Amino acid sequence: MIYDVRQTTTCTYASPAAHARHVLRLMPINRNGQRVQVAALQITPEPVHRREGKDFFGNRLTWIDVDEPHKSLTVRLTARVAVEPLVESDPVTTPAWESVREEAFATGDMGPLSPAHFLFPSRMVSLDPEIRDYTRVSFAAGRPVLDAAIELMHRLKADITYEFGATTVTTTPPMSFALRRGVCQDFAHIMISGLRGIGLPAAYVSGYLRSSPPTDESRLQGADAMHAWVLVWCGADAGWIGIDPTNAILASEEHVVLAIGRDYTDVAPIDGVLVGAGEQRIDVAVSVTPVS
Repeated sequence: MIYDVRQTTTCTYASPAAHARHVLRLMPINRNGQRVQVAALQITPEPVHRREGKDFFGNRLTWIDVDEPHKSLTVRLTARVAVEPLVESDPVTTPAWESVREEAFATGDMGPLSPAHFLFPSRMVSLDPEIRDYTRVSFAAGRPVLDAAIELMHRLKADITYEFGATTVTTTPPMSFALRRGVCQDFAHIMISGLRGIGLPAAYVSGYLRSSPPTDESRLQGADAMHAWVLVWCGADAGWIGIDPTNAILASEEHVVLAIGRDYTDVAPIDGVLVGAGEQRIDVAVSVTPVS
């Protein structure tokens, strides 16, 4: 499937900012099953300095400096991305989760997508004992890792209510798990905390879902906005498999990957500092439209 991706992100300030320096993670990446055909960012006001690069995990970064007073910053992404159909693995043929855990801790690979980087606590994901115990219910002794992860995904979907505004971007997994409410970021962080808590590698994915009509009964939670899901490492043969706990589905050709990291802080779309006073508001509009 080929998509035209459009995203407009607008940061509005209570009073003009005299200067701003940001790092943007708003350019989709090339990876297995996904190819970026073209992508461009338009930034207003025009930065005085701008450069492109990548981080350790291969995410595309844009560093900008704006040195004129401005009451808002607008970033517009225009991209065309090809996503291959999902090649489903049979969950019951994946290795037992205990063997995947042993393989992950024994790996000598230190490359960007090595499971070693996604085993331990990160800035926003602690190894919470309550989430760990909740996760263990799905991981009986000897159970195939993907089969267990899919059951966990369905339990999270059933037990946690998707509610915009119940949490904020800084809400931690133990907080959203206690509330049993949250958005896609919370679903992803909770699942990552639980999987890492039992020794399984899990990564955070930022991206988009295919847009669909508001009245479509098959409409997914998180469409027409930025979305988040999880990559679960299922051993060297099966590799990384995408799981979307917000919608209780495997990540498929309806998912477009923007960035991958250990948690939200590794993939935050706009980060940095500005010289100004007062509050700020961020508005995001997204469309992911199939190319006919």
